[in-house]
Amino acid sequence: MEIIVVCLAALLASGLTLFSGFGLGTLLLPAFALFFPVQAAVAMTAVVHLLNNIFKLGLIGSKAHMKAVLSFGLPALLTSFAGAILLIRLAEMPPLTTYTLLGNELSIYPIKLVIGLLMAGFAGLELLTPLKKLAIDPRYLPLGGLLSGFFGGLSGHQGAFRSAFLIKSGLSKEAFVGTGVVIAVMVDISRISAYSSLLWSQEIRDNLNLIIAASLAAFVGAFLGRMLLKKITLRSVQLIVAGLLFFFATGLILGII
Repeated sequence: MEIIVVCLAALLASGLTLFSGFGLGTLLLPAFALFFPVQAAVAMTAVVHLLNNIFKLGLIGSKAHMKAVLSFGLPALLTSFAGAILLIRLAEMPPLTTYTLLGNELSIYPIKLVIGLLMAGFAGLELLTPLKKLAIDPRYLPLGGLLSGFFGGLSGHQGAFRSAFLIKSGLSKEAFVGTGVVIAVMVDISRISAYSSLLWSQEIRDNLNLIIAASLAAFVGAFLGRMLLKKITLRSVQLIVAGLLFFFATGLILGII
């Protein structure tokens, strides 16, 4: 039953990327976090995200603009590792406080507080149409790489900054997508190298079948969706998904999840 629930969640999360405008990592993280510690969920989501991007790399990676990749990707490579190390440090910290709610003792952990706040913050950014059209001068690409890489390593949220900083780089549509994919792969490899201790924890080793099944379900959802539908963003679906992300983030922050 647990495998069925996780696989359905991963399948739906992957499929919802076609309508909500949210990335696979943003939607898959809550699905994993329902069943695993949040730091392990971030690491597992990174693996699925990397495999998905490697597939796209074979399709359009050759279109990447190497100057933009170097200007943005190299700083991102460095700070993604730093963000991942911070995630591990936060996971080792004790609860900030403990309280009682409806007869249950709950604890607020630094790792859940930070990931919950970032999840809510980036979900809010996706809803703000003016910010989605934000375009930053190309001379600030290294700064964009630093920001995108750090948050990518810490929580997996890297796409918003990457788009904002690359959109005015004068790239064609194919070059824009290809450049983004190459950078995403660089960030994923960097952060996964830092997550190695998390990925080989006892809890994950005991649930490898579940992780593999969820990863395959996510790929199936993305593959079928791309075959059957053109990617669109439906505002109503976006609002519903954002609401669910806020709800989940609140649960993490308060120690309920």
